[in-house]
Amino acid sequence: MRIVIAPDSFKGSLSALGVAAAMERGVRAVFPDAEVVKIPVADGGEGTVEALVEATAGSLRSQRVHGPLGDAVEARWGVLGDGRTAVLEMAAASGLPLVPREKRDPRVTSTVGTGELLRAALDAGLPRAILGIGGSATNDGGAGLARALGVRFLDAKGRDLPEGGAALRGLARIDSSRLDPRLERVELLVACDVDNPLTGPRGASAVYGPQKGATPEMVRELDAALARYAEVARQTTGRDVGAVPGAGAAGGLGAGLLFFTPAKLRPGVEIVLEATGFEEKVRGAALVFTGEGRTDFQTSMGKAPVGVAAAAKRHGVPVVCLSGGLGPGADEVLERGIDALASAMPGPMSLEEAVAGGAALVEAAAARACRLLKVGSRLER
Repeated sequence: MRIVIAPDSFKGSLSALGVAAAMERGVRAVFPDAEVVKIPVADGGEGTVEALVEATAGSLRSQRVHGPLGDAVEARWGVLGDGRTAVLEMAAASGLPLVPREKRDPRVTSTVGTGELLRAALDAGLPRAILGIGGSATNDGGAGLARALGVRFLDAKGRDLPEGGAALRGLARIDSSRLDPRLERVELLVACDVDNPLTGPRGASAVYGPQKGATPEMVRELDAALARYAEVARQTTGRDVGAVPGAGAAGGLGAGLLFFTPAKLRPGVEIVLEATGFEEKVRGAALVFTGEGRTDFQTSMGKAPVGVAAAAKRHGVPVVCLSGGLGPGADEVLERGIDALASAMPGPMSLEEAVAGGAALVEAAAARACRLLKVGSRLER
């Protein structure tokens, strides 16, 4: 009997690899002779690099880059087992956890470090790159990334604008004459799990700005700045991308990538499953375990467990979603290919207790689920 274990991370508690290892221990406690295949997954946010490197037997690298506020950070990136594909995540260079809560201000944070990561992949001579853009601290439309790749953003007097989204309100001209020409020779896939446009009520500033510290006044300021940026960038590049689904991802980084690189935006979990060879590994399996830190109404909108379930269903394999917790709307995933839901928490406990005991809780919950499956198989006979 082959069981495929393909969870996302339980953020703040366990990496996707850690969740998969705990699930395997629980499975083996009930089915000791099972063939277990672990495929840690991600949807483009934190953990994407680790999941893909682990699943493909690749290698990790490190690059010193500028963080969201300009300070130096060590950002990990990877090369997949094929030896030709870089895997990067903006969370490592421009992610929200890199900014102390009291300093969070999306008017000034920048994606320049993410651009420096992409430049490191170009320097390595790799012809293909996967960039996950979840978990950002930024709202600069990807202007920082473009700067790191040679683009200049100028005011009416020809002066370079400072970093950050708010400064784009004064944008008069974009000089892309020094944009790194190596970009045109790279296949760039962008793992994006949202479909928001760049501006407006569903845009980057309105929907995600408050999560990054924006007040209502800041949201209006940032939205106007991105609208100005979109217009000048359209005039410069000939590309009108502001309304493209995903342009508003990661504070508008989706739009910046579409303006200045040959990027293609795709659902993150689809890219990850393709890169890990998930379809081949799930074919003929008896069961798939997936999961995430919290399953709720957002999961059915394209989060990792639903992507895993969609692929498993193409091969007729049942799917159990075992998550850290279940929130409002969790049952909606039962209409998206997931056959059963389970929570890792056996009873009331504080968030701190759940996070600290994550591995043991997941292991015990996986064992409970397997015992129920074992009873079910007997009833069927």
